[in-house]
Amino acid sequence: MSSDHFFEYHGSYPKMKSWKNDTDCCSWDGVTCNTKTGQVVGLNLSYNWLYGPLSPKSNLFNLHHFQKLDLSYNDFNSSTIPSSFSQLSILTHLNLSYSKLSGQIPSEISRLTNLISLDLYSNFFRNPSDELEILHLSKMGLEALLQNMTNMRDLHLALLPKIQAIDLSGNKFLTGFLPEFPYGSPLKELHLSRTRFSGKLPSSIGNLKALNVLSLYDANFYGEFPNLIGNLNSLNILDLFINNILGEIPSSIGNLSQLIRLSFSSNNFNAQLPSTLGNLIGQIPQCLGDFSNSLLVLNLRNNRFHGNLSETFIEGSNLKTLDFSYNQIQGKIPRSLVKCKMLEVLNLGNNNKNDTFPFWLESSPELQILILPGNGFHGAIWDAHNNFSGKLPSQYFKTWTGMVIVPDKDKLQPKYMGDDFYYKDSITVMNKCLEMELVRISIIFTSIDLSNNRFHGDILDTLGILKALIVLNLSSNSFTSPIPSSLGSLIELESLDLSQNELSGEIPQELTSLTFLEYLNLS
Repeated sequence: MSSDHFFEYHGSYPKMKSWKNDTDCCSWDGVTCNTKTGQVVGLNLSYNWLYGPLSPKSNLFNLHHFQKLDLSYNDFNSSTIPSSFSQLSILTHLNLSYSKLSGQIPSEISRLTNLISLDLYSNFFRNPSDELEILHLSKMGLEALLQNMTNMRDLHLALLPKIQAIDLSGNKFLTGFLPEFPYGSPLKELHLSRTRFSGKLPSSIGNLKALNVLSLYDANFYGEFPNLIGNLNSLNILDLFINNILGEIPSSIGNLSQLIRLSFSSNNFNAQLPSTLGNLIGQIPQCLGDFSNSLLVLNLRNNRFHGNLSETFIEGSNLKTLDFSYNQIQGKIPRSLVKCKMLEVLNLGNNNKNDTFPFWLESSPELQILILPGNGFHGAIWDAHNNFSGKLPSQYFKTWTGMVIVPDKDKLQPKYMGDDFYYKDSITVMNKCLEMELVRISIIFTSIDLSNNRFHGDILDTLGILKALIVLNLSSNSFTSPIPSSLGSLIELESLDLSQNELSGEIPQELTSLTFLEYLNLS
């Protein structure tokens, strides 16, 4: 296989740069070969910064032994999917997600009869058939062109013995309803997130005993949650956030022993958490933190849960994200959270917490995002609530290396928190006086937001060492003393909000060196 003219792009980037015509192609980055025949059977060029049209004459389509092809996270410059993909007749996995493809999905794709997984997430396909309302796929496979049928109303998935994954996510104009699911289906993954699918969740969803992933977030599903969800004993991921599901969370959800991630945020649940999650009765079960070690994410944001978080988080927990924001949670932050050594994101913003600043979390080695605004936190933010004595030493901030070192953004590939597992973190931050939701959190986005609390005391000079900081929001507190001139060292700062405090003195001349600053509020 020659690397010459493999893709007709304006640019060739990391993986293909290592390809040399005088070397064995099986040793090339991203290439997988059959160990016995030496034939190329797989190609992974994801996140490769490829740019330009996807040519139907590319030598790629001459590799008839391909079984897996991943071209995701590139930029094909709004070109269409070539019909030449049909030449890859034994292809089982095709991933073209996040590749800026457009137009109509070619009907020739339906010739890929061995296809098990087709991922076209987040592209710009148009609708070729406004009139289609009923689509029967009883004798076809996953290759059927569901992404093009944006007014589909009835979907029949019976007699599909090979179908294991359906991913229609990111097609924001695709409408439809969930079908009745037959008993014994081998379906393992169902992704309908970020579509306009609507209607009630059918009770027959409990027939999908092999299902590992059910991702229906950011759609228009409504009604009560089916109790038969507890039949899905193989389920690892359940994402239902940003829908209109109401009523109670069924107690049968406690049967999901293989569950890794559960996300119900931004729905209309209005009852207490079922006792099967914590084995006790109350607004928030008292053994909430005593989950299986396999649980990575607990996201219950934007509901109406209330009560206290108990001191039951256990040693050995693998919890990475805990999000209870936009509820009515009261009391103090449980100190047992320090046992969650893998915790990366803690979001308790916009609740009714009444506590001092949790300096004790500095012993959490993996914590990267702490969100606390819109609560009743009080006390001097720099007072010692840890093992230090007196005022907080300036050396404290030097341990925050993620904010001290300015990354070379020209050399960084796109990377976001949560990329090492399926969940994509999202947070809401105040930036330039606007509340913005970061659906995915870039690893180079650094922000401190302690607004809308009751912190007081001085703002430390040592904040100036956090040179990678992009957003600093300390507004609506009771800070005193002059603005430290060291803030002029925050060379990446784009937004600085110190409004609604009790600051005094002059505005430091050093702030004029903040050349990236777009928003400054000292009112």
